[in-house]
Amino acid sequence: MTTSKTFYIALGSNKGNKFKNLQLAVDAIYQHIGSIKLISKVYKSPAFGFEGDDFLNCCLVLESDFKPQNVLDRLLEIETNLGRTRNKKEGYEARTIDLDIALVEDDIISTKTLQVPHPEMQKRRFVLLPLNDIASKVIHPKLEKEISVLLEECEDESVLEPSNIWLKNPSRQYNFSKYNYIAVEGNIGAGKTSLATKIAQDFNAKLILERFADNPFLPKFYEDANRYAFPLEMSFLADRYQQISDDLSQLDLFKHFIVSDYYVIKSLIFSKITLKGDEFTLYRKLFNLMYKDIKKPELYVYLYQNTERLQENIKQRGREYEQNIENDYLEHINSGYLEFLKTQTDLNVKIIDVADKDFVNQREDYLWVLKQLF
Repeated sequence: MTTSKTFYIALGSNKGNKFKNLQLAVDAIYQHIGSIKLISKVYKSPAFGFEGDDFLNCCLVLESDFKPQNVLDRLLEIETNLGRTRNKKEGYEARTIDLDIALVEDDIISTKTLQVPHPEMQKRRFVLLPLNDIASKVIHPKLEKEISVLLEECEDESVLEPSNIWLKNPSRQYNFSKYNYIAVEGNIGAGKTSLATKIAQDFNAKLILERFADNPFLPKFYEDANRYAFPLEMSFLADRYQQISDDLSQLDLFKHFIVSDYYVIKSLIFSKITLKGDEFTLYRKLFNLMYKDIKKPELYVYLYQNTERLQENIKQRGREYEQNIENDYLEHINSGYLEFLKTQTDLNVKIIDVADKDFVNQREDYLWVLKQLF
């Protein structure tokens, strides 16, 4: 998966409904660029460098998978969509919305179109004061000083007035607080690990990922299913029990909930497909003994994906031992899950058809998936 970066964005408006302009910009940034972690207070400040109406300014912390130049391009597009027309003449002017990248972690970037850190930020109180609200201890990578220190040293004597109205963070529309434990399941290649990881990052959840890469029977199973099905399923049974028991019992006071890319019931579903009659009967007895007291998720998500897309995803992620998985096997797994889910009365199940969605690379698709959870 793409590694996300933390951006610090400065916003300003002094034309039209200024507060509404800021909120529309915040909403558009969330919709098209990434997850908003923090938003500062809104401050009223005098126009800087020209005569004009007072500005409303704020800053936010953004986490995005996009590269800095892509983030800048999207910010400029948002400005245009919100009615800003850039004048080619030099100097400052009134604007409906102004969006600037102040910092990108400790990166130093110098291109024709992008300068990071913003070369003027340390001279502008209307940037430093709201930035100090949300990133006081962040260090300017060139000046090697904390934002709080830069604010103290700033020679700009502009007087800023804090507003008593706060901008809304769009991520708050997704109320994960009602869940302690969410399980995301799906077929091989459906994207369950990607979705669970993105939810954990965006909503401060403890992430539990299935440990399967070191299972010595998995590559052998794909070479000779009849021979290695039983030892494979038995090893998964033991590993999943050990992992889920440990992870669910270890509290993390700094995380809001738990999200996992599997639920232990998958052991029963897969074994029913891979094991013969007597083997499955024995396996089910052991499963019922081991898992009868395991905690159930408050939300169980099943990602439905068609076989063609599953094969595309499997080939794209490039695990050598998966490259010869047959369509029939994938279709049996999907049928097994759906049959199981039909019989469940004590699970809160959400089946989401993601056949025409790319929630890994398209943020709009990811937000669509989130909406299906509520």
